[in-house]
This record gives sequence, C-alpha cells and structure tokens, in this order.
Amino acid sequence: MAAAARAPYTPADAPMTHSATNPSYTQLPIIDLSAADRGPQARALLHAQLHSAAHDVGFFQLVGHGISPAETDALLRATHAFFRLPEADRLALDNVNSPHFRGYTRTGDERTAGARDWRDQLDIGAERPARAPADGEPGYWWLQGPNQWPAALPELRVAALAWIDRLSSVAERLLHELLASIGAPADFYDPVFGAHAHPHLKLVRYPGTAGDGADQGVGAHKDYGFLTLLLQDGVGGLQVQREDGRFHDVPPLEGAFVVNLGELLEVATNGYLVATNHRVVSPEGATERFSVPFFYNPRLDARIAPLPFPHASAAPGITDDPANPLFAEYGYNELKGKLRAHPLVAERHHANLLTPA
Repeated sequence: MAAAARAPYTPADAPMTHSATNPSYTQLPIIDLSAADRGPQARALLHAQLHSAAHDVGFFQLVGHGISPAETDALLRATHAFFRLPEADRLALDNVNSPHFRGYTRTGDERTAGARDWRDQLDIGAERPARAPADGEPGYWWLQGPNQWPAALPELRVAALAWIDRLSSVAERLLHELLASIGAPADFYDPVFGAHAHPHLKLVRYPGTAGDGADQGVGAHKDYGFLTLLLQDGVGGLQVQREDGRFHDVPPLEGAFVVNLGELLEVATNGYLVATNHRVVSPEGATERFSVPFFYNPRLDARIAPLPFPHASAAPGITDDPANPLFAEYGYNELKGKLRAHPLVAERHHANLLTPA
C-alpha cells in the first residue's frame, strides 16, 4: 500500500514560532547553513526552514556552506580538463574494467529505469583496497575498492579527494542541523559514518541532445543514501517532481549546492522526511552541461535504526514501490542501484548477483 499523504509542516508543529519555508515551484527553498553560528534566534529560524524543506519538498538550495569559490574553481577546472582528454585516455578508465563500479562510463552506457542516460561520467569513491566478499558475505562489499585515475591529469585525484573530504564535513554538519530541526538527537547517526563511510562523487558531462532526439540526460530516480550535494553549472536541466506530480525546473543559483534527501532518510523517519524523484533533461543541441554530485553515504554494512523524534506519529510510511524496494542495510540499496544502472559492469563481473528476468 502506498504511503499516506503527508501533511505540510507548519510552525505550530515545532517548538519555535518562526514561519516555515513556503515552497515555490519557481524556486526551491534556500537554506543558509551559516545561520547555525549566528545565535539562538537565527538557528531556530534555520531549523524551521530546514524542517519544512525536508518534510514538504525533499530538495533545497544550500548557501552559507563554507566552501570557497577557489575550492569550487579547482574542482571544476579539473573536471573540464578530464572531459577534454582524448577519448582513448578516458576509455582507459572504463568502469567495465572495475568490479567496484569505479571509473569512466561512456555516453549512453548508464541506464535509469531501463532507458539510456545521455551523459558520460567519472565515478569516484573513498580510496580503499579492493574487498571481494567471502562466501556468505553480502555482495555489496564489491562496492569497496580503488578508483581509476588518468595518468595525464594527476591534479584530478588531488582535487576530487579533497572535495570528498570537504563536502563530507559540510554534509555531516547539515545532517546534524537537519536532525535537530525535527527534534531528533543531532548525532544519532554518527556511528554509521566515521572512518568507514562510503562517500561517492561523480564528475558528469551532458553533451547535448542525443542523435535520436531523446532528451533523457538522466531519468527520474531517487538517491540511495542520506544526502546529496550537487554542484551544477549555469546551463540548467535539473528537474524535481513536486506535490502536483509534475517535474519542475531547478534554476541554478550561483554559489549554492542543490541538496536532496536520499532513501535512507525516508526509511529512517518512516516517510516523514521525503526522498524526491528528480531527473535531468539534456541541454539543447550541442550545448554541454557539467555537474558534480556528491553523495553522503554511511558504511556499507550500516543498518539504519529508526530515528527517535517527536513527529514520528505523523510519519506516513515509506514509499511502497515494488520495483524499488528500500532496505535498512545501506549496502543493499546501493548494490541494487549499481546493478541496474551499469548493466555492462554487472554482466561482466556480477552475473551471480543479477535477478533472473
């Protein structure tokens, strides 16, 4: 049975008296994380805004995050340089060679809901030794392993790993404020992160409209983990499904990250916080779009305990989608998605994990 309709959050639901964010279809709520450092009144307003954005929309724009323009420019320069490399250099990092789903995916090789995504990308995670699961161990341990880096661009490794470290800190702080905003212990999920968290970074290029006219840059989907922080350029194309069931554009906001909640927060709060469908429409013609999503994910073996918070009785239940089951153990969620999204990797390395059609 599908989850019940959620009641919008209003200040009367909270221990503070400030107005909640009123979501607009022309712009996502804008959250200033630096307000947490400006005294009790500013932090209370931040919590009211966060509560509303996370409960009612599941998406917002984040400013005041502390990431400098110089840090952002360093990552974007390395990203553009990677996609300017000769195709042979990029294909040397083909993710089909990695049982850990790391490396380069050429345009059209990734799938969402069975349809090809018209983008190419480099998938990067925490730099750790490969772990092949032993007999009886979960298959998701294949997701741990080394990255593939271009020898001709050593600065990419430096910039990408620095970005993972910096955004992990931003996401940890944001998660603390988000949990506090709904009356939960801010550090409740700290134990499932720590030194063995499983962050994920994508460097993505959308090369324009496909030759057959299809405009699926990436199809409608939800993210697996806790939080996603997206750096996007000024081209646009990201769309979010809102309360009316339609997909609405997310205009780029300079200096902001687009933040969305992942499936684990929906599981943790029994649907009180919402993981929202989103997609990217390809830019027209030969226009290129670049984006860098960062996924703040816990340990692969983390089991997500129900969150204790005062609004739990108002939770409508998690989304019931037989085609997209949600698991409390994080690794199963990511493995499910990776096997679907990267069929060439799955067929070469993980045929034993595929469900017969």
